[in-house]
Amino acid sequence: MTALAWLSVAVFLGAYALIATEWVHRVAAALGGAGIMLLIHATDSGSAFFSEHTGIDWNVIFLLLGMMVIVGVLKQTGVFEYLAIWAAKRARGRPFRLMVLLVVITASASALLDNVTTVLLIAPVTFLVCERLALPVVPFLIAEAMASNIGGTATLVGDPPNIIIASRGGLTFNDFLVHMAPMVLLLVLVFVGLCRVMFRKTFVYDPERAAEIMALDEREAIADRTLLWQSLAVLALVLAAFVLHPVLHYEPSVVAILGAGVLVAVTKVTTEEAIAEVEWPTLVFFAGLFVMVGALVETGVIGRISELAVNATGGRLGLATMGLLWISTGLSAIVDNIPYVATMSPIVADLVQASGGNDHARVLWWALAFGADLGGNATAVGAAANVVVIGIAARNRTPISFWDFTKYGLVVTLTTVVLVTPYLWLRYLI
Repeated sequence: MTALAWLSVAVFLGAYALIATEWVHRVAAALGGAGIMLLIHATDSGSAFFSEHTGIDWNVIFLLLGMMVIVGVLKQTGVFEYLAIWAAKRARGRPFRLMVLLVVITASASALLDNVTTVLLIAPVTFLVCERLALPVVPFLIAEAMASNIGGTATLVGDPPNIIIASRGGLTFNDFLVHMAPMVLLLVLVFVGLCRVMFRKTFVYDPERAAEIMALDEREAIADRTLLWQSLAVLALVLAAFVLHPVLHYEPSVVAILGAGVLVAVTKVTTEEAIAEVEWPTLVFFAGLFVMVGALVETGVIGRISELAVNATGGRLGLATMGLLWISTGLSAIVDNIPYVATMSPIVADLVQASGGNDHARVLWWALAFGADLGGNATAVGAAANVVVIGIAARNRTPISFWDFTKYGLVVTLTTVVLVTPYLWLRYLI
């Protein structure tokens, strides 16, 4: 690699160390790293702001912005209080039952929506129900972020990397259902068991709080029924457009922004009220992270790492599959899995063709998808959903540190990828 490539690696590792140690605010670290990348010409304004492959992913930014506005309007209706009381009553006030319920809902919703939209919708409910039951909210938020990444692995629209993989590999929505969804169902069950062990100190049952919850009528929480029905109608249209993306060909970001605009236009909510819930620091953090990772792509660092990994397999499909699965897991834990998959997918496409281009060789796509999606659980910055949850927690004065998230994420990632390894081997390689 060139001297500039090594320098860009040093800048990225320095910024990542600041994010991990929290010596400075993560937004300052990301923006500082992005600024230095531009300063040393590891990237330029054209690549950072306008390139589809090495710049800020505006689809992600505007998807987040649109959904944050929609969630902000929904919050004024009282629907989150309604859902919080409903969930707590269904769990009969028992913390572990509540976590199981929230995890299953999150994983299921993430398979139909994208994982970022799901955590944006479920996080407000979590804060309210944990407040009602006097439970620490952080373990529930961490569990939901991880459940969204696991559940999103199951379908084409569940996780942004899957959309990239489907486009490059010519894969359909049904392909993901057949090849990914069965294993994801098992992973969700295993994850519920892990939650029982990892967060066991959280599950303290308070009979008095539970009795208070059971006496509540969730219908009384609805503050504005007209606004609720308007918001739900717009949200339903937005979600339908997400699912129908292969037919309508509208990017999720476009759908989210249109939905947000329509909701503000047709309701009595003011613009100031609509944007009050937008997590601006989270959006800025993503922008800085995209610029830094884009610089690594521009200087050839990520491409070089990927090529070395592919060349090391020597054309052996089994070794290539296992190597791709575990290397993708490791790299997606360090860099956001969206730019990683965008960089790796052309190399995987070439490898699939070199292996015959048949259904048998498509196991490489599933290895890439599993590794990138599940690897995103390993650290606080591995997936978009993680960053969004941490941003929401900080806004609500219950901060989740990098290591608070990562110490659980490493356990979950290692367990799930270990289970996926024999699945791929037995189903496709023997």
